[in-house]
Amino acid sequence: MSHDPWRPEPEEAAVHRATAAPESARTPGGGEAYEELRARIRQLSLDRRRLHRLLDAVVALSADRDTRTVLRHLVQAGTDLVGARYGALGVLGEGGEIIDLITVGVDGAEQLLSASGLPQSHGLLGSLIEEPRPLRIDRIAADPRSVGFPDGHPVMTTLLGVPLTVRDTVYGNLYLADKKDGTPFADADESLLTALASAASVSIENSRLYGRLKRSAEQFQRRLLPVLPDLSPLLVEARYEPASELPHLGGDWYDAFGLPDGAVLVVVGDVTGHDVEAAPLMGQIRNMLRALAFDRCGPPSLIVDRLDRALAAFGDPPAATLVLARIERIPDAGYALRWTNAGHPPPLLITPDGTVRCLAPEAHGIPVGVEPGLPRPDHEHPLPPDSTLLLFTDGLIERRDRDIDAGLRDLADHAAALAGAPLDALCDALLGRQDGYDDDVALLTLRMPRLAR
Repeated sequence: MSHDPWRPEPEEAAVHRATAAPESARTPGGGEAYEELRARIRQLSLDRRRLHRLLDAVVALSADRDTRTVLRHLVQAGTDLVGARYGALGVLGEGGEIIDLITVGVDGAEQLLSASGLPQSHGLLGSLIEEPRPLRIDRIAADPRSVGFPDGHPVMTTLLGVPLTVRDTVYGNLYLADKKDGTPFADADESLLTALASAASVSIENSRLYGRLKRSAEQFQRRLLPVLPDLSPLLVEARYEPASELPHLGGDWYDAFGLPDGAVLVVVGDVTGHDVEAAPLMGQIRNMLRALAFDRCGPPSLIVDRLDRALAAFGDPPAATLVLARIERIPDAGYALRWTNAGHPPPLLITPDGTVRCLAPEAHGIPVGVEPGLPRPDHEHPLPPDSTLLLFTDGLIERRDRDIDAGLRDLADHAAALAGAPLDALCDALLGRQDGYDDDVALLTLRMPRLAR
């Protein structure tokens, strides 16, 4: 079968075809030319494979946003590309000192660092910091700068280091030691590692900018949330956890305050949309709810209905889900909850014995900002002494790989085991069930007092 010139040929087949002995090389006297040809083609094949691996590494680096994840990928990519046994990346602070060290291939690196601390800016590491240019050492032990290795550090023979430069600033240094094939580092290794470090600088800068933007957006969001007042004898605790990804930061909020008629109003809500624009809309809706609740201490359904009609004045009304409730003191009977639900995850009530009840009546309203004027039902439920009320946004129970009902059951199971825990510990434990969240999370908890004898 003839080779199609428009279809890429597998690399192994191409190398085999190119290195097959030509007729001229099979004749006496042509052996040296043939071997030289084979060596050149093998080197071209090796260079081609290394180039592909370099491009794959650059693409992988650009896919991450967390700076430390990018740096760890960089160390791993460098050791793989060059075939090194050990790899490390020293991150520099503003004063040129090493403030973080990321290693690959060093067994027990965490224990070693905890015992000896981060390496100091002297010796071989210091020379690369002082003169940020590629450094290659064929015999580490024979180099006079080879000092400062702590006890337990693996013995290393050869070293290759390159600086990481971001916008004319040295961000850190990438070090490799000991090629697996036992050969010293060559010019090709240095060129390859320098190219990887140069390409990685863009990813490092992007991840740093992303981190700053995420922190700024989170600070903006937190400043829009209220400082909860003292609602004694009720105990109250709240948490806000931003989404792991910046585009999902935005519109979740909580609020709790006393009303002129003696009741306590609590609300948890979520503005539709996952971007930074949702945050100021959240602030507007929260302030509107406060004003409406203070104006007339009516039932929750009336307050939410008035909010819905007020949002209709917007040219493009924002939509939001929320649970708004009044906690009312019932003489000689403790407390009761009156609430309305506008398309939001239902509250959970935890009794002291660990029983969890989902306050999800069959009838509840649609989100605000969708269809003003539709009736909104009110619901009532007693709040036993020492019981705990949980209000939260869907980010706490929703994940890409799990049904939201399963998430609600999982939350209820965890909450049941924490029935007697202090509120701050309960909040921390519920948020600590997973490392990150697909959406931001607002959590509001209230504990009822014991009845006086």
